[in-house]
Amino acid sequence: MTSTSSRVARAEFVPLADGVRGFYALPAGAGPFPAVLVYQEAFGVNDYVQSETVRLAEHGFAALAPDLFAGETFGYGDMEPVYARLKSLTDEGLLHDVDAAIAYLGTRPEIARGPLGAVGFCMGGRLAFLTATARAEAIGAAVSFYGGSIAPREQKLFPPLLQRVPELRGELWLMYGADDPSIEPDEHARLCDALSREKKNYAIRVFASAGHAFASHDRENYRPEAARIAWEETLAVFTRVLKPA
Repeated sequence: MTSTSSRVARAEFVPLADGVRGFYALPAGAGPFPAVLVYQEAFGVNDYVQSETVRLAEHGFAALAPDLFAGETFGYGDMEPVYARLKSLTDEGLLHDVDAAIAYLGTRPEIARGPLGAVGFCMGGRLAFLTATARAEAIGAAVSFYGGSIAPREQKLFPPLLQRVPELRGELWLMYGADDPSIEPDEHARLCDALSREKKNYAIRVFASAGHAFASHDRENYRPEAARIAWEETLAVFTRVLKPA
């Protein structure tokens, strides 16, 4: 994907480390720019994920989406190979790629020194939470769009992360659809209870008449009004935390 926006200087894949690459979008101008990590859905760093990375660059953030599938992408209907790919992942492996992305940003002269943001969708929403806890020293604000397997009653594809809540230092925003059958209300409740008990800085947003993947503008689940509001709030928190006056 390439961007024709005058507000974006570059949008392309870059090498992060041996065997790890990421899609990097940089705002036009001199910088330095605050940076945000962008985490993919279960279908790879496809056109949708690239477009959201570019969206952040259009709003003045350097954005980097580590390619957690090493170049593989899947169609939205190809669930059998998607599940096989997901089962091959581990939190240690995901954090290895995250660390490569963080290290890359740390070497770039166009990146402002300071906390990073993180935003992710579906499996990437869970990774945004994992990064905000396991790499808490680096993350000033994280936004999880319908991130599953954070606080389920029983483990699904990935280990639950509720025990990591005490590690959180930065601000956390949780975006959910009320009609998402994969993340039930009791999971919201368990997570909010743990965050409140630990006195963490967080907010939860549940959108009525929206389901899983409501922000994915190329899927039938897309709900434009919910997506618009969720993105406005995401940009607002990153502006407030990563671009202090």
